[in-house]
Amino acid sequence: MELKKTEYHLKNVADGHEFEDEGWSLADPSASSPSLVRAVYSNRKFTPREDLDGIYRYADWMPVRRTLKNSCAPVTYKSKGLASFLGLENLYITFSGWNPRIGARMRTGSFKETEAYSVLARLDSDERRILVVQSAGNTARAFAQVCSDNRIPVVICVPQDNLHDLWFRKPLHKCVKLVAAPHGCDYYDAIALGEKLATDPLFLLEGGAKNVARRDGMGTTILSCVEKMGRIPDAYFQAVGSGTGAIAAWENACRLEEDGRFGENRMRVYVAQNSPFTLMYDAWKAGNRTLPEMTPEEGRNRSERILATVLSNRKPPYGISGGLYDVLKASNGDFFTATNNDIYHWLLQFRNREGYDLLPASCVAVAALAQAVREGVVKKDEYIMLNCTGGGTLGAMSRGAVHKEPDLVLSPDLPAEDVVKAVKGLF
Repeated sequence: MELKKTEYHLKNVADGHEFEDEGWSLADPSASSPSLVRAVYSNRKFTPREDLDGIYRYADWMPVRRTLKNSCAPVTYKSKGLASFLGLENLYITFSGWNPRIGARMRTGSFKETEAYSVLARLDSDERRILVVQSAGNTARAFAQVCSDNRIPVVICVPQDNLHDLWFRKPLHKCVKLVAAPHGCDYYDAIALGEKLATDPLFLLEGGAKNVARRDGMGTTILSCVEKMGRIPDAYFQAVGSGTGAIAAWENACRLEEDGRFGENRMRVYVAQNSPFTLMYDAWKAGNRTLPEMTPEEGRNRSERILATVLSNRKPPYGISGGLYDVLKASNGDFFTATNNDIYHWLLQFRNREGYDLLPASCVAVAALAQAVREGVVKKDEYIMLNCTGGGTLGAMSRGAVHKEPDLVLSPDLPAEDVVKAVKGLF
């Protein structure tokens, strides 16, 4: 459904420079150094849209031109089971996944659907360029499903070793093309393939963390929480691969403070990674804005050793202006880690206490919260948001799901013109 375009302009986080969105601006054209830009919405009040379904109830704070079918908003509820187990009085769980019992109906089981429904609704319905999305797994599944449902052409670049994450309830529409980097490659290799495709004007790179639509879609998690909680949380917990979700949550917390009805933004942002892939954790604990060097071989080796493979990003937006480093500094936040054994432990504990399963990345967030409780980082009466970014997918294949096989397998070392030529042949 076509909407009146949400009114907003863009602002450079580094220097405050404001400029109009030309339709797909991913960066400030006047900027001399890397920096995120934020959307500044004309409506400064948090006003959920009762006339729109799913995630689009938050359309006033999303840079969208239309609505797409089958969307679902994140679901927030006050925890009893896990809260009691951890000794917390005001723990709110925001869940983005599949659990119809609590109203959560994200069919791909991941909060990456919040990104897809925002990014794709930012595109004009008559857009002729083909969107390119790079992913380690969950983002690929979300964009593939939403594009298939809404007949939006897309090329999704993903490591071949992560194809097990590309399951769906039924076969996808032919508008979805999957290009895999060969066995032994990682997420950064998928990024390289996408960047080579984007050298041709037929293809439009989605942009990742730099895309305000992606961040503001992900930021609907905290809007869901504040709508239920009635205030900005004291503490926020999430597992991170790129950190984009935590950045998005902070940006919306700042907007909510400007609204004036939800209190001051004193929200401490706590994030976590799956050991031994702890690139951002290591930088933060060393007090560095710059990430330590990691070779492609080391990155691939570490990503193969973690259960939460979606958290293995070698080039996250950590140190740029407005990135995760700045968010942790501004919020007085901190970093945690969780082992694979921690993931197994909290997968079982969460299911026992809350009644449904989580994806491994979400279990990393639960493990971080438990550690923060043990160490006295959070108080038992504080208002805490636990962002569980996916779940409800155990047994997906036994329920009749099918896998999407790659349309092409291409080396990221190929020249750009060869990658473009091969992918154009799919259309």
